[in-house]
Amino acid sequence: MMLDYIIRATGANEQVRVFISYNKATVQKAREIHDTSPVASAALGRTLVVGSLMSAMLKNDSDLITIQIKGDGSIGGIVVVADNKSNVKGYVYNPDISLPLNSDGKLDVGGAIGNGFLTVIKDLGLKNPYVGQTELVSGEIAEDFTYYFTTSEQTPSAVALGVLIDTDTSVKHAGGFIVQVMPECEEGVISKLEQNIAKITSITRLFEDEKTPLDILELIFDDISYNICETRETKFECSCSRERVEKALISIGKDELIDILETDKQAELNCHFCNKKYMFNEDDINKVISNN
Repeated sequence: MMLDYIIRATGANEQVRVFISYNKATVQKAREIHDTSPVASAALGRTLVVGSLMSAMLKNDSDLITIQIKGDGSIGGIVVVADNKSNVKGYVYNPDISLPLNSDGKLDVGGAIGNGFLTVIKDLGLKNPYVGQTELVSGEIAEDFTYYFTTSEQTPSAVALGVLIDTDTSVKHAGGFIVQVMPECEEGVISKLEQNIAKITSITRLFEDEKTPLDILELIFDDISYNICETRETKFECSCSRERVEKALISIGKDELIDILETDKQAELNCHFCNKKYMFNEDDINKVISNN
């Protein structure tokens, strides 16, 4: 049985498409890797959820999507990468920040992120990647992506993202959905969708009430015919390797490598996404220098 998964569906004769996911294990793994505070777990978790949802939109095996959120709040920024297989990975610049709850008594993700920009980079195997950027609307991430899809991709969308942190700071629930209407979608379908989505006040509350993504899909499409196209697994998985890290070592230049040899005799490189450490001793660095 899949721990975390995404359902992709269409409705009203393909006038609407929906991506909906449950991501508890994914966000919990990220929390453990990065030792994030509750508000950082929520911010990174929401971004991982939307990254997994957007990964289900990719068509080719080599396609990648990178999400960058940079704001003037104390979290600094968030980076999430997702591939065509719905493997996602990510990190926050400052994982241990602490903020008071917001006026609604919830984790202040918007305050942690602040004002800034959301950037989406899609590497689709073309000569140049697609880059879309919009200003952050609230820093709460779901609203920012609703604005991004409508403004940058000209696709009217509704986005809901939720991460519920338990009293022991572990992840209790995580998931979300993206609902998009296609061009020429009938006004009656749009109106009905808007009514249905307005009734969903909190996706984490639905998870707390033991609703599954399939249950939530039925709420979204209430009185609208729909078809499930795919159910796929999603998980936190990093693609780093010693070979890839060695390329990063090469990129710093021969002079810098010689300086490292003279001063430290070794180099330690960490993967931002999974915190795995890679050690390069004196022989390793000499080999890198001689081969390049």
